[in-house]
This record gives sequence, C-alpha cells and structure tokens, in this order.
Amino acid sequence: MIYKPYPYQQRAEQHILDHPACGLFLEMGLGKTVITLSAVNELMYNRFEITRALVIAPLRVAATVWAEEAQKWDHLKHLRVQKVLGQRGQRVWALGQDADIYVINRENVEWLVDYLQGSRWPFDMVVLDELSSFKSARANRFKALRRVRPAIDRVVGLTGTPAPNGLIDLWAQVYLLDRGERLGKTLGGYRQRYFNEGRRNQQVVFEYVPKPGAAEAIYEKLSDICVSMKARDYLDMPDRLDRVVRVSLPPEARRAYDQLERDLLLPLAGDAVVTAQTAAVVTNKLLQMANGAVYDEARKAHAIHAAKLDALEDLVEAANGQPVLVYYGYQHDLQRIMEKFPQARQLVTPQDVKDWNEGKVPLMLAHPDSAGHGLNLQAGGHILVWFGLTWSLEKYQQANGRLYRQGQRQPVTIYHIVAEGTMDERVLRVLEGKDTRQDALIEAVKARAGDVYGG
Repeated sequence: MIYKPYPYQQRAEQHILDHPACGLFLEMGLGKTVITLSAVNELMYNRFEITRALVIAPLRVAATVWAEEAQKWDHLKHLRVQKVLGQRGQRVWALGQDADIYVINRENVEWLVDYLQGSRWPFDMVVLDELSSFKSARANRFKALRRVRPAIDRVVGLTGTPAPNGLIDLWAQVYLLDRGERLGKTLGGYRQRYFNEGRRNQQVVFEYVPKPGAAEAIYEKLSDICVSMKARDYLDMPDRLDRVVRVSLPPEARRAYDQLERDLLLPLAGDAVVTAQTAAVVTNKLLQMANGAVYDEARKAHAIHAAKLDALEDLVEAANGQPVLVYYGYQHDLQRIMEKFPQARQLVTPQDVKDWNEGKVPLMLAHPDSAGHGLNLQAGGHILVWFGLTWSLEKYQQANGRLYRQGQRQPVTIYHIVAEGTMDERVLRVLEGKDTRQDALIEAVKARAGDVYGG
C-alpha cells in the first residue's frame, strides 16, 4: 500500500527527526505506528544516524502491530522487524538475529537490560509505545531503562494518555525522554517543586495536589519536546454519543450492598462470607456487587442480582440485530453474560477479531485489559456497552478507541450501565474528572491545525 501522509503525520514525523528525545501524545486512529516507522526508516536508511531500533510495547501490540504495519506500507517493507517474545530461549535467539527493529513487550524490559549487562547497549534508538506504562518511578521496568538511558541516542515516547492519574505521573515518563532536564533529576524534587501534600495517614501520603500555577509551569517545560494531537482536530470522525443507562438494585441486593459497605463483612449462602479489610478491597467488592455478583473468600462467585443483565438484554434487543461490543469487569461478569446470551463470544484470538470485523459475531465480550491496545474493531460495529467500568482513564479511552477511530463509518454509541447509589457512580465521576485534567495537558502541548497546515 502506498503511504500518502496527511499534513499532521508529516508534522509528527518531522518532530521525531528534529528532536532526539521527544513525546508524541497522539489519540487512537492518527497513525502513530506508521509515523514512527517512517521516521525510523528515514534515520536509518537515508540519514544513516541510527543502526538498530528497539520498540517496547504492550504484549499484544508487540506481537502483531509493529511487524504488520511495516509490511503494510510499500516504503517500509524492507524494514526487518524481529519480535523478542516468548520464553527466554526464544528471546535470546531473536536478539541474535540481524534486524533493523527489535520489538519486546514491556514486561521483559528488566530482563533485557540484565541480559545485556556487561556488553555494549546495541540499540541507538528506543521507542516507548504507551509511554504511560512507565509512569511509576518505583517500577522495575522504569529503573531498568533508567540505567541504560545514557547509552541511548534517541528516544520517542508514544501515548494518547500521558497523565492518566494526574500530573504526578509525568515525572518518570519525561525523565526517560530527557534524563531530568525539564522536570528535575528526582521524583522528590519534582514533588517538592510543583506539589503540596494532600490526603495522608501519618507518614504515608496518598495524594499530591499541584501548587497554584504548577500545571502551567509543567506544560511550558514540556512544550518544546512534546507534541499532542487529537483525532477530532485532524480526521473526519463520526459522531459519538455517550449514554448512561441507570439501573436500580433490587431491595435484597441493596441491603447486601449496604451491609458490606457498612460492616466490611457479608455472610452468604452456606458458610461463605465476603470480607474487606482495606479500602481497596471493599471498593473492588462493591464494584463486583454493582455488576451483579461477588467472590467470597474461596474465590467462588455468588450471584447478587440481574439488574445489569436485564439492562444489557434491553440494549441488545434495541440494537435490532446490529453487533454489540461489551466490556466486562470480572470473570463472573463474563460467565453470567455468556449464560444469558448463548450467541455471545469472548474476544481472545485473531480469528475472533476477523469474525467480528466481518459481521459474524452479534455479541462480542472483551475485557479492557486485553482489548485496550492494538485492535482495530471499527469495521464490525458501532455500538459499545460498558457492563462494568474501569478506574483507569487510559484503559477506558483506549477501549473506546477500538470502535471510535479512523475508518468507522457509523455514529458510535457508547452505553455505560451504572447501578444507582453504588461505586459505579463514583468511578464515572472520577473518569470524567480525570479527563478534564488530561485535556488540560493535551491542550497545553497541542499541535494545532494552524501549525500543521501553515495557517
């Protein structure tokens, strides 16, 4: 296929070429993979500035997307892409092969750095696909990459959601780009400079609140190396309709929900019991109950109500035969949905993706963790239902982007089934609140249409 880049794609590629360390905050559907591969090709075969590139990506993306994109476009077919995946022996073998681009999943970054310890770091360019995967300075993957960062000539960070949980997430990501030049050499210094301590329990701080003017100062610091683009500014996107479908818990389920929330303990049938010793556990259990079932201490699922199943049935019926994509939260959600809807299929294999896009699957069930990255599902349908929400803004946006993306020909409707008076409502508010802060960062470093088109 002949690549005819849009002006915004040319701008993004040029940004990579002009900046040895840079971040591209690109929404789904803007073609970040082909943009980056085109830049790698230019640097490797026309400018002779790099010899080997390493791509670090989510496992599904590492296994499929980068190699497929290189083969898809005529100007990239000569690029040799080697996947460094699988068992240790397979990864060692792959590293020994002669290639232009090596692709590894992010879970194996620490192994890669340790394996290459004592020898010269062989990659002069590193691409971090989903830069936000490196948001934690305590994570081993960050610490490992930090050790070899001085040996890397070029770094590109790709993401659509650079600060999924607020500005505090930015330090580790930006450090991997510029080694502390803009936001400081240490996380402690970054916190001290831009944040005040928020909620805490004695010596443990749970939250850092930006100081007045901190957000603007951070945005300004990043404006030279980070460029951001939103799909709606550059693509002819279909309409998107977001709907909240509210359901009421039956009286018995409401009493059980309130008891667990109040007492942190809920006796069930027989000798089964649900307990919640920490805030995180009780939140998780309450979300399960809002969906309709809950795991006891022995990991056995107990049905609590069918309110969401009934709401999903109404939505499927209203779709009038059109395919519906459903995101579930827990395995007991998946089991109960499949019991109620025999026509449903779980999204697991590439064949499932193919069948969905060919219109052969009336009801596809997916978890946002496994379907958030690298899947193009827009050809198969335009109706999406959140049976259970996720706390993660990044996963939420990526999952929605499977249908609402370039190539979608129908208006997309996204339904959120929310149990009234439950933790569901808080999750929805949190996602909406985070999106506001996220948009502030995106807008601050945004490449506006006028910049791209020379207006």
